[in-house]
Amino acid sequence: MNKKTIRDVDLKGKRVLMRVDFNVPLNDNLEITDDTRVQAALPSIRAILDQGASLVLMSHFDRPKGKVVPSMSLKPVAAHLGKLIPNVVKMAPATVGPEVAAMVKALQPGQVLVLENTRFQPEEEGKGCTKEEQIAFTKQLASYGDVYVNDAFGSAHRAHASTALVCDYVATSVAGFLMEKELEYLVQAIESPARPFVAIIGGAKVSGKLEVLQSLIQKVDTILIGGGMAYTFLKAQGHAIGKSLCEDDLLDTARDILANAKKAGVKILLPIDNVVADAFSNDANTQVVGQDIADGWMALDIGPQATKAYAAEIAKAKTVVWNGPMGCFEMSKFAAGTNGVCQAVADSDCVSIIGGGDSVSAVNQSGLADKMSHISTGGGASLELLEGKALPGVVALDDK
Repeated sequence: MNKKTIRDVDLKGKRVLMRVDFNVPLNDNLEITDDTRVQAALPSIRAILDQGASLVLMSHFDRPKGKVVPSMSLKPVAAHLGKLIPNVVKMAPATVGPEVAAMVKALQPGQVLVLENTRFQPEEEGKGCTKEEQIAFTKQLASYGDVYVNDAFGSAHRAHASTALVCDYVATSVAGFLMEKELEYLVQAIESPARPFVAIIGGAKVSGKLEVLQSLIQKVDTILIGGGMAYTFLKAQGHAIGKSLCEDDLLDTARDILANAKKAGVKILLPIDNVVADAFSNDANTQVVGQDIADGWMALDIGPQATKAYAAEIAKAKTVVWNGPMGCFEMSKFAAGTNGVCQAVADSDCVSIIGGGDSVSAVNQSGLADKMSHISTGGGASLELLEGKALPGVVALDDK
């Protein structure tokens, strides 16, 4: 990685403005149900405080679309962080403004101030405001730090005020430890993977993974496809898929991907059997069928033989990238495929990279998270890196 990090700067007595990704899941009581992203930011937070700096944290949360939405406040996250780092965390009443500026100015070394949801401001994403208004907002953010640290890999693919534009107005901009780790694993996987290199791609739709599939054909040895997207491919091959999820407008694209993979010598595996249900419910009637699915039935998981075949490929791999579950793992009846693949990755002697989003939830649910080499905090960002795209939040940081 050719970007400067926290290790390259002296932070003693400085005020650090750090972008984190605290977009964590909350339940109806506004309690955090998975604090993976908060825990992932702790090494950078502690390193900055240990150097004798004060720290201003900023993050988005959900999609309030430039308006203040109380249920999307970062207050519960700040409270949780305050339990992890006692007696030093304060919560700002807004993202910017005179009161916030005064709180920032009053910060002492070793103290942390969490700004309110950056997306409460339309200027964060640059929607519903002028360019001049976005620049003014960005300059306010920049004034809160002598040094800017980006540790929000999950938002690095966004060219937003707090993720990229702010670097134009801060003298020093560096990566945090999480950003550094994410880039090291993912760039290594793209540029010089140990082989065989196996990609496991799941999730609901081909459209969401189209570019990454096309890119992976140039990089990997084998692609294992599961989730709802598998049935667009099976239909493209002429199989009956019942009422399984399918993107009919992408059938030709699916055929092209299969043809391009064959031409490149890349093996693509599709489910040879499937767990099907007569309703989208954990209480539905289920059965295991082959690649053809009868009318009135929908596939909600890969079957036991497919799971076995996928596990055999994973066992041979030296590098595995996984993005997207194999089925509707949130329902216990349809979790076996995802759990089986997860176990296979855990058992494999490979560098395993779990690419954010639902894959992380599935790994955490399985209890095998500690068996993975790297669990990415950024689904969209990791996909864009695998597609070969530059990430604005990384490009904007200072080079070594």
